[in-house]
Amino acid sequence: MNAHGTAVLDLNADLGEGFGRWRLTDDDALLSVVTSANVACGFHAGDPSTMRRVCERAAERGVRIGAQVSYRDLAGFGRRAMDVPPDELADEITYQIGALRVFAQAAGADVAYVKPHGALYNRTVTDAEQAAAVIAGVLRAGGALPVLGLPGSRLHEAAAQAGLPVVSEAFADRAYTAAGTLVPRRTPGAVVLDPDAVVTRSVRMAREAAVTALTGEEVAVRARSLCLHGDTPGAADLARRVRAALEAAGVRLEAFA
Repeated sequence: MNAHGTAVLDLNADLGEGFGRWRLTDDDALLSVVTSANVACGFHAGDPSTMRRVCERAAERGVRIGAQVSYRDLAGFGRRAMDVPPDELADEITYQIGALRVFAQAAGADVAYVKPHGALYNRTVTDAEQAAAVIAGVLRAGGALPVLGLPGSRLHEAAAQAGLPVVSEAFADRAYTAAGTLVPRRTPGAVVLDPDAVVTRSVRMAREAAVTALTGEEVAVRARSLCLHGDTPGAADLARRVRAALEAAGVRLEAFA
């Protein structure tokens, strides 16, 4: 909520998640809905041409460009647990941000924030060493880039300690634990598949800052940004429904960066 009691929310989605001739996300459709685009930087998905195209179209539409950094895991889409030495991980984070920044700047924009993807996102919720490595990589890339992530995570702690802005996010289509973390994808019910439920959850998160955990408990979820996954079937249509429902509920949609 802002000072006038109006709910303000950013909508983010993962874009550019393809490689070569393989395309997973409907980038053009999602760019007409979201206010921030988490662009794959080549480690879990994405290639130079895809990165260029998404940056150009995001810049044309005034959508903020974020670097979605990942473990180096194209085959596993960045969702496999990996043990990467901290120094190496920091270098790989810097490398990914730098690659995306060139395309963003060529399109007349810039990288506006950073968000880890998949296994790296989940690992940095609790792993202080990996979180610190990510932030070291962000710092080396230059600029006080905001870090988008789960509230209360080690990643946000490391970012705050380094003087970087932190932005809390919630997930419209992911189940929560009673502790406010995401239910692991391998658990039944981890992904909310009912479109009506996703829409209802989104509005409640924005208006009431709450969600019901998979096990039934009420969980406080205070977020400035709401993630809409782009790799699920019908993602673009669902994103349109979520945006329409939020606007109908009086939520102002505005990028955080």
